[in-house]
Amino acid sequence: MSGHSKWKTIQHKKGAADAKRGKIFSRLSKEIMIAARQGGGNQATNVTLRNLVIKAKDANMPADNVERAIKKGTGEIEGVTYEEIVYETYASGGVAIIVKVLTDNKNRAAAEIRHLFSKHNCAFAAPGSVSRGFSRKGQILVEQNAIKEDDLMEIVLEAGAEDMQPDEDVYEILTDPVAFDAVVEALAKAEIKPRSAEVTLVPDTYVPVNDKSVAGSVLRFVEDLEDHDDVQNVYTNLDIDDATLKEMED
Repeated sequence: MSGHSKWKTIQHKKGAADAKRGKIFSRLSKEIMIAARQGGGNQATNVTLRNLVIKAKDANMPADNVERAIKKGTGEIEGVTYEEIVYETYASGGVAIIVKVLTDNKNRAAAEIRHLFSKHNCAFAAPGSVSRGFSRKGQILVEQNAIKEDDLMEIVLEAGAEDMQPDEDVYEILTDPVAFDAVVEALAKAEIKPRSAEVTLVPDTYVPVNDKSVAGSVLRFVEDLEDHDDVQNVYTNLDIDDATLKEMED
């Protein structure tokens, strides 16, 4: 198994990702605005935007909120201009952490993220020193009970996917970012709805952490980062085995 979706599995089991509905809406609004600004407000031609709108519907985000975010992105409604900033660090156990921020005030964001890093005994790493261990990939997860493996593999490989592997209860499909939209389109034509589909940072290797205290320390750090209003995504190469996860839950 590829293991690239391991962090998503950990997030699901620990409930660490997007636990609050208001936080989900805020992050989705920012992503929708950026997608509309970069690719236009037409969902028929902007696949990234269309995927985000689907994600917003799945999260029960009000349609008015979605429409307003699109119009802010296209400039039809005056809105805030967000700037993307990336911060990098190593946490307990040598676990790599990359934080993507979308903010309208980079000085405030830098100070507040620095404070969170310090709180967890971490410091800003040099730009690129951590992210060089990650690759930008399209990552699509499809429930294994949705389709036979051979049938799914034929669909995604013909559409340009690089790899597909079973990983726990899903099939994980990896693509070059350029081919991501084509693979998502192929799945839609086959009436297959992914559990998730995004262009993300995938670690080249994972750092196994089997110590409950170290794992807990890293997870608390990630949760604090995800609770920050300006933090859009947190990427890590943390790998906690099932036994340690179960021990933490008990």
